[in-house]
Amino acid sequence: MDLSTLDYGIIFIFFAIVLGIGIYVSKKSGASSSEFFLSGRTMPWWLLGLSMVATTFSTDTPNFVTDVVRTSGVSGNWSWWCFLLTGMLTVFVYAKLWRKSNVKTDLEFYELRYGGAPGSFLRKFRAVYLGVLFNVITMSAVTLAAIKIGGVMLGLEPWETVIGAGVITVIFSALGGFKGVVYTDFILFFVAMVGAIGAAIYLVNIPEVGGMNAILTNDLVQSKMDILPDFSDKKAFITMMVIPLAVQWWATWYPGGEPGGGGYIAQRMLAAKNENHAIGATFFFNIMHYALRPWPWILVALASLVVYPDIASISQAFPNVPADKLGHDLAYSAMLTKLPSGLLGLVLASLVAAYMSTISTQLNWGSSYLVFDFYKQQINPNATEKQMVRVGRLSTVLLMVLSAFLALAMQNAMAVFNLLISFGAGTGLIFIFRWFWWRINAWSEISAMFASGILSILIATTSLKEVLFDPTSGVFPDWAELPFIVVVTSIIWLVATFVTQPESKEVLRSFYLKIQPGGPGWTKVVLEAELDQVEIVTSNQKWSVPSGITAMLLAVSLVYSIMFTTGYWIYGNTTLVLIFVGIAILLAFLLYRTWGRLKELVI
Repeated sequence: MDLSTLDYGIIFIFFAIVLGIGIYVSKKSGASSSEFFLSGRTMPWWLLGLSMVATTFSTDTPNFVTDVVRTSGVSGNWSWWCFLLTGMLTVFVYAKLWRKSNVKTDLEFYELRYGGAPGSFLRKFRAVYLGVLFNVITMSAVTLAAIKIGGVMLGLEPWETVIGAGVITVIFSALGGFKGVVYTDFILFFVAMVGAIGAAIYLVNIPEVGGMNAILTNDLVQSKMDILPDFSDKKAFITMMVIPLAVQWWATWYPGGEPGGGGYIAQRMLAAKNENHAIGATFFFNIMHYALRPWPWILVALASLVVYPDIASISQAFPNVPADKLGHDLAYSAMLTKLPSGLLGLVLASLVAAYMSTISTQLNWGSSYLVFDFYKQQINPNATEKQMVRVGRLSTVLLMVLSAFLALAMQNAMAVFNLLISFGAGTGLIFIFRWFWWRINAWSEISAMFASGILSILIATTSLKEVLFDPTSGVFPDWAELPFIVVVTSIIWLVATFVTQPESKEVLRSFYLKIQPGGPGWTKVVLEAELDQVEIVTSNQKWSVPSGITAMLLAVSLVYSIMFTTGYWIYGNTTLVLIFVGIAILLAFLLYRTWGRLKELVI
C-alpha cells in the first residue's frame, strides 16, 4: 500500500522526537549504572504507570488478541485477563516489599533472601536464563508482529522490517537508558492509544463492515462475542475460565505477570520515589491494561471476521505474504490497510510506538540483569560505573541482534505465549511465598525452575504429550496439561525444600530485619532471634497482608466490573451496563475504605 506525504511526515516527526529524547537524556543516563537502569530512583507514580502500560502494548499484543478472538472468541482472552489477580496482589502486597528491598534488580533479591553458593548460582543463572533466553524469545515475538505488519501494510521483506524497526530502537535505548525509555513511553502511550482507538472507530464503520449493528448481527461474529465462555461447553469453560482463574495466575511465571512481581514491573517499582509511588504506578497500570485498553483491538478483531472470515481470505487478499507467516493474527494488519491517509500514518506511528516501547524496556531490563547480576558478579566484581554503563550499552545491542535473528524464524505469537506459560508452570507459589515463609530456600527455586522447564520441553517435543494428553487416547484430557506440570513441579520443589538445609540464621534474620515481612511464616525465626537476644522486629503494627488480600480481591472485582461495563457499552446492552456500573461504584467505595486502612499499617 502507498503512504501519502502526510503519513510519512507523521512517522518522521515521531521518530525525530523519540531519538531527540534519547540523545537529550543520554549524558545524565550514562553518569552511573543506577541512572542508566533506574533513573536514580526518583520517578513519580504516574510516569511509571504510563510506562508500564506503554511497555505492555507491543506490536504483537493486538495481533495476539486478534488471534484469540478469531479462534476462541472474546472469552479466550481470559488466558491473560486472569493475570489481573497477580497484578493486584503485587499492588497491595508486594509493591511495598520490593521498594523496601532497595535492590537494583529483582534478581539481586536472591542474595538478599538466600545465602551461599546456591543463592549466588541462582542469581547468575537466572540473569542469563531470563535476561537472554526468555528476553530474546519475548522480543522476537514482538519483532515477528512487526514483520507481519510491515509485510501486509508496506510490502516489506522480513529483513527490511527487522533492520528498519530495530536500528532506531536500539540506538535510543543504548543512549537514553531507563530514563530515556520512561520519558519516551509517556509520548508512546498517547500515540499508541489514539492510534488504536482511532483505527477501531474508523474500521468498524467502513462499507465492508457496515457499522456496529452489522457486526453484532453477523452470524460468524455472534459466536465469538461472549465475554464469558459458554458454561454448557465443559471443555471450553474449563480451558478458558477455570484453569486461568483457578491455577494459571498464581502457578505460572510470565514476563510482566510474575506472581509476587518481578521483571520490568519490579524495575519500575524499584525506580519509584517511594513505596506509595510504587503502589500507585502498579495500580494505574492494572486498570488500564485489563479494563480499558483491550477493547479497541477486540473491536477490530470482530470486524475482521466480517471482511476476512478465514485465513484463506487473508491469503487471497495478500498473496505476497509468505506461507509461514500466515495466521489469524495477520487479520489485524490486514484491516489496517483500509485506513485513510493521515489516520494511516498515525496508526503506523502508534504501532511503531508500541514496538519501540516494548523492545526498549526489554532491552534495558535484560541488560540490567547482564550487568548487575552476571557481569559484576561473575566477571568483574570491581567494575566501575562507566564500565557497567558501557557493558549495558553493548549488551543492549547484542540482545537486539539475537532477537532479530530468532524473529525471522518464528511464525506465531500465540505459540510463543503458550510456550512461556508452560515453561514457568509450577514456579509461581515460590515467588508468592518466599517473602512470607522462612523455610523456602535457594534449592526450592532451582528445582522448580529446572522441573518446569524440562517437563515443558518433554511434553512439547516428544510423544509424551500424545500419551498423556491426547483427546482420544491420552491418560488425561488435553486441558490438564498445565495443571499436570504445575502439580508435578510443585511436588518436586516441596520435596527439595524439606530434604535440603534451610537458609542460615544470619541470612534469614538479615532479610527479616530489612524487609519486615511479618506473618506466621516467620514466627520460628522471630522466636529463635528473641531467645538469642537478637532484635529483628522493628515494628509492632498489625500485619497488613490480610488487609492487602482483601484490597486485592476488591480491586480485581472492580477492574473486571469496569471491563464488563466497557464491553457491554460497546455491544449496546444498556441494562448490563447499568448493573456493572452500580457494582463498580460499590466496589470502588469499599476499596477506598480498605485502602485507607491499609495505609495505616506498616508491613
